Amino acid sequence: MAEPTPRPQEPRLRPAPLLFEPAAASADPEHFFDLESIEDPRVLLTRATELAQAFRAAADRAMEFQAIAAAQLADPRRFDRLTVADIAERAQWTEDYAKKMVEFGRDLLRGAEGGAHANPDAPF
Repeated sequence: MAEPTPRPQEPRLRPAPLLFEPAAASADPEHFFDLESIEDPRVLLTRATELAQAFRAAADRAMEFQAIAAAQLADPRRFDRLTVADIAERAQWTEDYAKKMVEFGRDLLRGAEGGAHANPDAPF
């Protein structure tokens, strides 16, 4: 289980597009975004790097949405709010990690309400 990783104070890079693969190609375990068909190592390195950056960006973004959802589910104003233990169980996290994610989500929500982004480098 990965801990949220702080991001540097840089603007988000636009990741390379993740192209969907045809069902027949994705059934082949050796087929991965057509990388195996690229023969020029320079082109292969460029495309593989683009994909790695795209997956990292997607994982970071998904984690932020997890944190926001956790914060919303733990909101004491909700009549159907969940405890940190319930959130941890649903997300398959430890309770300590769920608590950190709830706090991170609250920071993100406060940043969105204030028009500025929350500081991802701030400790939980």
